Amino acid sequence: MCGRFTLTRRDGREIAELLGIDPREFHDHLPRYNVAPTQHHYLVTTEYENRRVTLAKWGLVNSWAKDASRATQQINAKAETIDTRGAFKDAFRERRCVIPADGFYEWTGPKAKRMPLWIHRPDGGLILFAGLYESWYPERGRPELTFTIVTSAATAMLAPIHDRMPVILSDPDADDWMNPREPNPLALKRLLAPAADDLLVVTPASALANNAKNEGPELLVAPV
Repeated sequence: MCGRFTLTRRDGREIAELLGIDPREFHDHLPRYNVAPTQHHYLVTTEYENRRVTLAKWGLVNSWAKDASRATQQINAKAETIDTRGAFKDAFRERRCVIPADGFYEWTGPKAKRMPLWIHRPDGGLILFAGLYESWYPERGRPELTFTIVTSAATAMLAPIHDRMPVILSDPDADDWMNPREPNPLALKRLLAPAADDLLVVTPASALANNAKNEGPELLVAPV
């Protein structure tokens, strides 16, 4: 699964360039070292072949929901069942997105002393999680955008840590995934495969990452 992730790059214009979006849409970017469920983060969609970025809350809430009580149970969607599970099948057909990040956390060790691991590209590059999004109305006339991260089986390298991982798309595959005019969404499931074994590396992180309230570069500094 994916329960926390990062976007540590400081330069919003650089992120915008890498994503192929208008830099003005990233003018208020701040680096994030511990994005947690129910917090806001960026998602990217396409409209008339142009990419757009929007802030949304992590934890998908369906349009028909009376409240957001299931948001934390819908932070991830299994690739194998997104076309059949009621909570995700409509979004899979019509509302696909990518979530920009540069790493995610998993934990290891006994429950009383869990230690975080930061999983990221060795070159520090941007990664694009496959996602789905949905709007619901906590109040009349006030829509709230929410999202979930699609997961697949883990790579052989990550399987000893966790049996699931976020689906990571290449930039061209991200365009295919986000295409709102895709006539056969089921064909897109071919994109939802585990990442290549050499795409990611694992480094120990600080126990500070255990608390979702903590932020800052010190979260990525492993204990000595």
